[in-house]
This record gives sequence, C-alpha cells and structure tokens, in this order.
Amino acid sequence: MKPRISLLFLFVVAAVPILFSSPELVTVSHPQDQPAQRSYPGFDRNIYPGDAAMRTLRRDFAFTSYWLSAPPGEKVSTWHGKREFVHSLGFGFVVLYRGRLQHELKDAKSAEALGEADAHATAEAARREGFPANTIIFLDIEEGGRLSPAYHAYLQGWLWNLTMLDYQGGFYCSAIPVKEDAQTSITTARDILDFQWRKSRAFTIWAFNDACPPSPGCTLPQTSPSPKLSGVSEADVWQYAQSPRRMEFTAHCAPGYHVDGNCYAPSDTAHAWFLDVNSATSPDPSHGGGASK
Repeated sequence: MKPRISLLFLFVVAAVPILFSSPELVTVSHPQDQPAQRSYPGFDRNIYPGDAAMRTLRRDFAFTSYWLSAPPGEKVSTWHGKREFVHSLGFGFVVLYRGRLQHELKDAKSAEALGEADAHATAEAARREGFPANTIIFLDIEEGGRLSPAYHAYLQGWLWNLTMLDYQGGFYCSAIPVKEDAQTSITTARDILDFQWRKSRAFTIWAFNDACPPSPGCTLPQTSPSPKLSGVSEADVWQYAQSPRRMEFTAHCAPGYHVDGNCYAPSDTAHAWFLDVNSATSPDPSHGGGASK
C-alpha cells in the first residue's frame, strides 16, 4: 500500500452514509445497492497481526493477504509458517510476492532474466508455505503510472515462468490515473492490460484505488463494493482503503478513518491492528485454500 468519475461511480459514492458516529471502520447496510455478482470483504497487512487477532478479524473478513516474500519496508515476512492456522480459521487468501522497483531494472534482457529468477523464488516460497498448484500469486507493483519497457519484460519473465512452475500469476497494481500530459492519463493496471505480451498468458488484476470517488473510504458495507467499480472493469480484487490514509486521495471520503489516520475493523474495538480493506469476486481470490462463504 484516479480514474475518471462516471455515473456508476457517483452512484456508489452516494450509497456511502454522509455521517458516521464511530471513528473506526464502520459496518453499513444498503440493500438497494446489490451488485449483479456478489463481492466479499478482505483485508491486507504487511505484518502478521497475531493468532488472536486473526480469530477476531475473521468475524469481519472472508479473506486475508499472505506475504511469501518480505513486504515493502521489511526484511522478512512474518506470515511464514502461518498458512495452515489461517486456513483453519476459514480465511481465503490473496497471496503476495514483492516485485522489483523500476530503478532496479536496467534493460529488457536483464529484466526478463530477473523476472524468471523471481518466478522460481515465488514458486519455491509458495510450495514451502503449502499453497497448492494453480494458486494465484499477486506480484506487488508499488509504483504508479506507465511502466517502462524493461519493467514489462520483467513482468513477462515472471508471469510466463510462474505458469510453467504450476502457479498462476496476478498483479497488485494501481488503478489511479497518472497524468502524462494535458490530454493523456494512464493507470498501471490499464498499461499492463493493454500491453501485447499479456495476450499469451492469463493473469488476474488486484487494483488499488483509495481515491473517493470511486472508493467508499474506510467502511465495511454488508454488501462489499464490486471490484469492477475500482476504475478497472477487469479487476477481481479491489483495495479501496489503505492505512494510513493518503489525504491527497481521501480528502473527499466520508468519515470512517480513525483520528490516527488508519482504518480498523469493526471487531477491533481497541484499534490494535490497522489494515487495508479490500473486496473481491471470490471469498478466496488466490484459490489458495478453503474460505467459508
């Protein structure tokens, strides 16, 4: 842890209550806003919150993130060894592996080789953690806007090799438009989806877009917002709130973020575990093991 406003986006925003009495993530119900396809709530965190926390958070969420690599800013993953326990609670998964930064990639040839090496490391980590074949693993792409040709070569090397190692690929990427000039804006998700190499390998998009609209902000509606409203109609997962909040994108969000700027689950009355909030078209977006519906 920028799209153009459409009438559909405005409809979703209008469904968010104008006032909340509680500072934490709030549960609200809007039966008139039923989407055509059911969506499910999930959360992600870089740091494993603890076994007791996971039991509590299961009251609010169908799925959780699971880091195979060290998350951004960390040296190790504190999720290692926790898959069986988390699975036993009935959680589904969005499985993550950290992608390279653009400045790490010098040219297309070496970038593709790095992608291949990272694909092998990703698959090895997934097997070690007990994720079955065909689990979808999301490569974490933190940078926004148009990606360089070298970065596309890296993505191609990672995705193609990962599929040959019996896992499926996905990309966690931005759905927030970045202006390139007075007439042109681009999102990372759209840049990936429009690139030619993608036609020969299937992948899944996990879009992040915490801008209001289209995001409902730090809320947990009983009917989760459809990922198709993220600004990327092809998205199967949408991260619509981040902790801490980013004021440049969330200034127009309805109240819901805590005074400390973070988002908390309704069951976390002590505000102990700040998190990012997601919705998905499946209670187990990575198909990595047994979520309860």
